[in-house]
Amino acid sequence: MHRKQASVYELATLLPSAAGELVLGEVESLRKVTDSPKRPFVVVLGGAKIADKLGVIDSLLGKADRILIGGGMAYTSQKAKGLEVGQSLLDESKLDVVREYMQRAESNGVELVLPVDTVVAPEFSADAPATVVTVDQMPADQEGMDIGPETAKLFASKIADAATVFWNGPMGVFEFDSFAKGTTSVAEVLSKTDGYTVVGGGDSAAAVRILGFDETLFSHISTGGGASLELIEGKELPGISILEEDAK
Repeated sequence: MHRKQASVYELATLLPSAAGELVLGEVESLRKVTDSPKRPFVVVLGGAKIADKLGVIDSLLGKADRILIGGGMAYTSQKAKGLEVGQSLLDESKLDVVREYMQRAESNGVELVLPVDTVVAPEFSADAPATVVTVDQMPADQEGMDIGPETAKLFASKIADAATVFWNGPMGVFEFDSFAKGTTSVAEVLSKTDGYTVVGGGDSAAAVRILGFDETLFSHISTGGGASLELIEGKELPGISILEEDAK
């Protein structure tokens, strides 16, 4: 729906067209997050690359009450604060952007929550020995693999009273059992939250299923991937806009 291709756009200019039930469900669920979220509105972002989520952060800085950042993208945020991140995932080209977002969050009264501890390992492997360190004690020769137990508790406390939660991106390398606790913790607290909870596609949806959670415990699990993120960002999706135009 986010690509102006023949199957989702051009055909709708030539023939009577309609959205399927999956698309309707996605749009309805995601617009509850973007248009009029009940508050407190908490956003939990993770995954490997912060560059993939900058548009989402930019959009939600004016909407969310709290933004929690974990996963690989947290290390760029920590580096922007002057912390050592060792061999962890890092996008140095985005440091200035991240610093600007931190300033905007403070100006807008948005609580930006970063990890306070990290699970590190000397190498990226399932059986690498895991150690928990505070974020100001990251060894230069190790890499972050998951949020630590104190961060998991902190994130849980910031999610518990939420009326709306949007979660996109795992908190660590959940494919490895030793580094799945952070993602499991976030999924667990979301599954028990009374508010409206949206799991935003891709690796987050996969994590919920792989870790064995009952999908009915979440209000909506998106299958939209990049399209759902663009909708959250406030971008116009060609496949939706053409249908809305036809409906007028």
